[in-house]
Amino acid sequence: APGRPLRRPVARDVVEQDGELVLARTAIGARPDPSLSLRVAAAAATTRLPIARATCEWLAAYCPPLPAPWPPAARDALITLLGAGPGLVPAWETCDRYGLIDRWLPEWTRMRSLPQHNPVHRFTLDRHLVQTAYEASRHTRDVERPDLLLLGAFLHDIGKGLDGDHSTVGAPLAEAVATRVGLPPDEAELIGTLVRLHLLLPDVATRRDLSDPKTIAGVAERVGDTATLELLHALVRADAAATGPAAWSGWKGRLIAELVSRVRTTLDTGVVPAPPAPDPALVAGPLPVVHLGEDRVSVAAADRRGLLATVAGCLALHRLEVISADAATVDGRALVECRVQPRYGLAPDPIALSADLRRAVGGDVSVIQRLRGRALAARSQGAAPRVVWHREAATDAVLLELRAADAAGLLYRVTCALDEAGAQVRAARISTLGGDVVDAFYLVGGGPSDEERARIEAAVLGAV
Repeated sequence: APGRPLRRPVARDVVEQDGELVLARTAIGARPDPSLSLRVAAAAATTRLPIARATCEWLAAYCPPLPAPWPPAARDALITLLGAGPGLVPAWETCDRYGLIDRWLPEWTRMRSLPQHNPVHRFTLDRHLVQTAYEASRHTRDVERPDLLLLGAFLHDIGKGLDGDHSTVGAPLAEAVATRVGLPPDEAELIGTLVRLHLLLPDVATRRDLSDPKTIAGVAERVGDTATLELLHALVRADAAATGPAAWSGWKGRLIAELVSRVRTTLDTGVVPAPPAPDPALVAGPLPVVHLGEDRVSVAAADRRGLLATVAGCLALHRLEVISADAATVDGRALVECRVQPRYGLAPDPIALSADLRRAVGGDVSVIQRLRGRALAARSQGAAPRVVWHREAATDAVLLELRAADAAGLLYRVTCALDEAGAQVRAARISTLGGDVVDAFYLVGGGPSDEERARIEAAVLGAV
């Protein structure tokens, strides 16, 4: 009839009227379906249409609580909502404004508007969780179980705001939510595993030596199978994208991808892949050899003490941050390979950098004096630094982990101190967290005595 609004069905019990979603007449009754509010939210997210205000008010007033476990229709609607992409956030915020989210997830009250303490986060906790699910929807085709990826992404930080490590505290909470939502026990347990291990890949990739078989075997043992590995890899990328631009970079993505590849090989074959061979160009030809790549600097020189420190200092002099460094000796020549990135976004002059590296590793006193002068001018400021030892983390080395305020030339000062204390560094991994760094140094040998450890620790802290 003329004048009557057009109503177009868009989902079960949901119709579009005048550009908004409202309930179908058959959905309004004395005993509404408990999954109705979730199904309306899922329809809003997938169609990107707003829910009419009167419909939100009616759902808030009359939609009954969900039973435990949830009926399949409610669980399917939640997964559809979380995987809807761009329509997720506005639909979720509408439902939150009318109190519907608290009905679905009582835990939401505690997490709403909870501030994040790490400065790399751009969202409060509740918004971050929703954003992570949105980002995870971009990776659903990369995994066997996209539904578990979406739910794991949404619950990965559920332990924040509680006492203890949020990954450990959050795992049983996420598992309980997954059980309530209606997942079978093995799938709920996998959700708990994703939450507990969601920082494993980035932490290991940026803080450990990926060529060490013990590193790869340890990750493979904790992950257990390739399906979980792929879920964790997708979750890491979604979490970083939802956190903010400071949480991700090309080099970090490459390190994590390298770790995932090596762990996948181990899980598939049961054999830890051999470490990559050194660049053939470094082990042949006259010394010194200097190779500059897009994000790599490789040096070969006559074997002598302090070479890693010299290279690190030279890179700092040219405003390059070292992300990882590996030192080895092959046929009497020392090899140093570093992953780097410009400290202030501007790449250095490659000709000047190459010339300084060649002079420095050859023992040119003037370059070394410049390094020492710059290092003294760039002492770290902030909270007191701390050293942590890990004896079982490497195949042929003990791991010294330094936690300190970030500063230009820090790696140079610390490697100099380690060299002067008689410690030989095989590898270094530098992980920057806001204004702080966690630097891991692989010291060759079975581990220093208590007296040697105290001396090395004092030298490192004095350098910082």
